[in-house]
Amino acid sequence: MRFMMIVKATTDSEAGVMPSQELLDAMLRYNEELAKAGVLLAADGLQPSSSGIRISYPEPGGKPKVVDGPFTEAKEIIAGFTLIEVKSREEAIEWAMRMPDPHGEGKARLN
Repeated sequence: MRFMMIVKATTDSEAGVMPSQELLDAMLRYNEELAKAGVLLAADGLQPSSSGIRISYPEPGGKPKVVDGPFTEAKEIIAGFTLIEVKSREEAIEWAMRMPDPHGEGKARLN
């Protein structure tokens, strides 16, 4: 089963401010643990939404429309993710609970 742990964007991440060295080191250790356990598929930070594009289809079968970021109307912008493949939902939750807190306000969101 694949699970994605999503790190929400913050004002700092949207401004391109890098996390502290302490957090980067903690995430590196965590990702190494995931890799050693053989469950890590991918992990990365994403560019701020100001660097992004959105492609929408205004009407079914219509021509796609490209919209440049930033996307201030989005309620939840993603700053990064970790994708794991594990045997169960319970195992995914165990790994998610060990993830370093990227914002100091709770754990990463598991989807």
